[in-house]
Amino acid sequence: MAKFAANLTMLFTEVPFLERFEKAHQAGFKAVEYLFPYAFEAEELAAKMQTFGFEQALFNMPPGDWDAGERGFAAIPGREDEFKASVDTALMYAKALNCKKVHAMSGLHDANFTRQQHVETFISNIRFAADKFAEQNIELMIEPLNSRDVPNYFVAHQRDAVELIKLVDRPNVKLQLDLYHAQIMDGDLSTLIREVAAYTGHIQIASVPERHEPSEGELNYSHLFSVLDDSGYQGWIGCEYNPKNTTEAGLEWVKPYL
Repeated sequence: MAKFAANLTMLFTEVPFLERFEKAHQAGFKAVEYLFPYAFEAEELAAKMQTFGFEQALFNMPPGDWDAGERGFAAIPGREDEFKASVDTALMYAKALNCKKVHAMSGLHDANFTRQQHVETFISNIRFAADKFAEQNIELMIEPLNSRDVPNYFVAHQRDAVELIKLVDRPNVKLQLDLYHAQIMDGDLSTLIREVAAYTGHIQIASVPERHEPSEGELNYSHLFSVLDDSGYQGWIGCEYNPKNTTEAGLEWVKPYL
């Protein structure tokens, strides 16, 4: 049966970030995820996790200069040292939060480099990170982002990500399958879920096209949850959506699962 993690970057934004843990607990969630923990001390976040008995489902590695438009740099030639340093930072937080899945953002295509240069840099960096994370039994996630919301992102299609995972050739490198991005770029989600099941390490959801609650929009999520069950997926499903109104007003869809 599907189980859901509250994404605290996008849900419960009615209150400051550190107060969202209590809101998620009151709503019935047993796990949380968020984009980045780095604005807070790891010990402070760990205390919140312990207080409310949460499992940390996922967070992202440092993305570079987010406000300037950067979306990671795992595939960017010339930033290998920065990437290695970011692995150490993410690993420290993952250990403190007992988080077993971390997402490495690849970055945007840079016209100064060829596609092959990006691919080679990505493979080398991801192998380095995967080997470091494997020492702590942590899986490294690769997530395609749709080109409507994130133009020029290095990997936008799910099957392209799977091919990269095969090239990286590390058992703890997995696909972060966000069904919102996947519907926009790939479609035919039931077939896709089954096809990539062996590579999938984490799932995220939102409605399409508006990225609101999964109870609206063009996707039949009750059917997709059944497909995920049939595929053997047993991990957390991250609720990475923007509430249409208040967070609490939009949680009726998830109550039967909590």
